[in-house]
Amino acid sequence: MKTHFKTIIISDVHLGTKGSKAKEIARFLKQYRCENLILNGDIIDGWQLKKSGSWKRKHTRFFNRIIKMIENHQTNVVYLRGNHDDFLDQILPLKIGNLSIQTDMIYESNGKKYFITHGDVFDSITTNLRWIAYIGDVGYTFLLWLNRVVNHYRIKRGLPYFSLSQYVKGKVKSAVSYIDQYEEELAKMAKAKGCDGIICGHIHKAENRYIDGIHYLNSGDWVETMSALAEDEKGNWQLIYYNEIDFKSSENLHISSFFEGENEKNSDIIPLKQVSFDRNNDDQIEPPAFRS
Repeated sequence: MKTHFKTIIISDVHLGTKGSKAKEIARFLKQYRCENLILNGDIIDGWQLKKSGSWKRKHTRFFNRIIKMIENHQTNVVYLRGNHDDFLDQILPLKIGNLSIQTDMIYESNGKKYFITHGDVFDSITTNLRWIAYIGDVGYTFLLWLNRVVNHYRIKRGLPYFSLSQYVKGKVKSAVSYIDQYEEELAKMAKAKGCDGIICGHIHKAENRYIDGIHYLNSGDWVETMSALAEDEKGNWQLIYYNEIDFKSSENLHISSFFEGENEKNSDIIPLKQVSFDRNNDDQIEPPAFRS
């Protein structure tokens, strides 16, 4: 199993919402090492936090994982602003050590140039008619709530996960047409900028294909798809899906490396003395100290 990549790109985590898969993405990042980690927008959902969202410990742990990647592996982290975390506009651009926050970027690899942007800047609805975008966000939030209810009963019956919102978007002709147009417009933008490819997020639809000679890449999301883009040292890109990762084999690989003498700083193994204190419930308060 390949565990090291040159670059990993994730987007649309939507921390602060009930639908965010914060635990899953923290576990995902623990399995891999990379030289560059690009957070391509909508990592924090400021829209929902202003309304009914809430920040939980598992959301903080996502950033703790990123800090460990910087400290232990000197990973360069770039956070690109999305439409749901547009509050970042107040501090852009910002660079602190290995972390930088900016609007978009040109990424060069193996002789090719990629324009990386969240993608909302090309969405006329989000850009020009913000109130319509908010209404759409409410509808999408409802679909995600209904999706949790449906999958609660599916799991009880031993059925696999089913994305209701993805199914609805795939059946509504206007949504399919919008996605097609969105992808084509982004490809045109990349060509206009003299780039070989475009890397985006925003529409929660993972993709790796060519459009009129332009390499179109979309990292998907961590609400439904749970996917990421990864680039190897030769410049090859691939989509990685959380549900397809063999975590058991990966953990065995880490344990084997640990006992073969790999330095603890370069290992993702949790020291045994800490294991008994880990809890699955992220929202529990810290236990009181024991009296002697």
